[in-house]
Amino acid sequence: MRNRIRGFASATLLAAASAAVSFSLAAQQLPQQLQPPANEQLLLQVHAKGDQIYACKSDAGKFTWTLKAPDAQLFDKDGKLFGKHFAGPSWEANDGSRVTGKAVANAPSPDAESIPWLLVNVISHDGSGVLSRVTTIQRLNTKGGKAPATGCDASHLGQELRVPYSADYLFSEATCVSPGLQTPGPPGRLAYKQSC
Repeated sequence: MRNRIRGFASATLLAAASAAVSFSLAAQQLPQQLQPPANEQLLLQVHAKGDQIYACKSDAGKFTWTLKAPDAQLFDKDGKLFGKHFAGPSWEANDGSRVTGKAVANAPSPDAESIPWLLVNVISHDGSGVLSRVTTIQRLNTKGGKAPATGCDASHLGQELRVPYSADYLFSEATCVSPGLQTPGPPGRLAYKQSC
């Protein structure tokens, strides 16, 4: 009898834990506007730690902190230095390959004190390394980096401010569209598994 009660309690706890995990995953689903195109696949993911650099500027008498550039180190899943992220916005791997992008969509971070999540289209490539095939980049799981609402005024005009941040960057690449490589995907779509 005692084993049955223990088994029932264990099953109940497991069900509750599973429900909590599914709820947290559902609550953290990626907004549709930040999804890469359907014909792309994830190539790699890195974690960034660094600063968002802001400059105090004036426009029509209104003073605001304006983003100048990111300045961050990029780390792979094992915590090893992968490369850097800097003005452009650009990302450069240690192998010398580099991409520059342009943000095409954003969504607020679940953390109100953090910079938005982004979808970035790559507009230029340099080098022939790991980043040479990247077509889109997602900035997700941001922590910090948001410009302060105050502190930029006439006495601080031109001054720079560094705000620490971290984020995950997901790099995607296009996949081949070849009739022989089609596999069933979500309803109404085909998935392509081979890289171009």
